[in-house]
Amino acid sequence: MTAAFHIDVPHTDGALAVIALSGEFDIAAAPAVRTRALELIADGHPNLIADLAGVTFCDSSGLGALIGIWRCAKDADGSLTLAAIPDRLSRLLNVTGMDTILSAHPSVEAALSTHQNNRTTA
Repeated sequence: MTAAFHIDVPHTDGALAVIALSGEFDIAAAPAVRTRALELIADGHPNLIADLAGVTFCDSSGLGALIGIWRCAKDADGSLTLAAIPDRLSRLLNVTGMDTILSAHPSVEAALSTHQNNRTTA
């Protein structure tokens, strides 16, 4: 039996929201992640940081959800930034070339700091 998948939103600030994922990001979890992310975008948070530190597994459905979220955020003049990417997911992003499209940071704190710095210099 696999551990339950969880989606939390530990931080929102204006146009920014952090969505924290934990567990297996697979075909069963991907629709819920996409739905929650699109709700955040619709609620005025088009800049998303996905905290992936708790993700224990990610298949092509999870990757597809991230790509879909990135596209929707981009369409809303926002962005999707990945934070704390586990090694296996990092390799998947590298093999598919998505690591060249999606920005990534070693931690949520680093992603938040970069976002804050970009806001103050824009």
